[in-house]
Amino acid sequence: MALCLATALVHVLLVFLHVAPPNPLSRQYSRQVDAWVFPLFEQNWRLFAPDPESVNRQISARTMHTAPDGRVRVSGWFDLSGVDNSAVRHDVFPSHTAQNMLRRAWSSYLETHGGDDRPRSERALMMQKYLTDIAADRITDHRGGTFESVQLRVITVPIAAPAEGPGPGSSAAAPKSVETRYLPWWKVTSHGN
Repeated sequence: MALCLATALVHVLLVFLHVAPPNPLSRQYSRQVDAWVFPLFEQNWRLFAPDPESVNRQISARTMHTAPDGRVRVSGWFDLSGVDNSAVRHDVFPSHTAQNMLRRAWSSYLETHGGDDRPRSERALMMQKYLTDIAADRITDHRGGTFESVQLRVITVPIAAPAEGPGPGSSAAAPKSVETRYLPWWKVTSHGN
């Protein structure tokens, strides 16, 4: 009982230091706080000031397997976002994790890698592995099979801005073009049969 209480108090303190304005204590222990909080307990204040999505992303993955005869086999694309959307759509009480795990993993990947897909920190490597593991686990759950590598494709479709107001003079801003991004092939731990 005492161990559970102590763990809960330490957790609340570390999450508080993460979301609190910068102060000497949070600066001194920032490395330990970040190690505890990321990626599972990350908090922000968007509940009070939401930042709505301005794009829709379709995240797909495909796998590569080298057969015993040496031939390389690449699977077709598997729509990870579609599986998430379907699970949420047909669940009366969807979990926060089911709704946001893939989306948050991709957002964190973008924050740590930028446009060139090169990790520049330990956190970037961790986010790359996290994203890869999500893809590999979901492919294994839905398709099965054996594979050694995974590649992700992210199609970003901008959401058109709403019209300024009713009337003949109002018009929505023209949406930007669709962007498709292919990530490199990443090795994964043994998956499949």
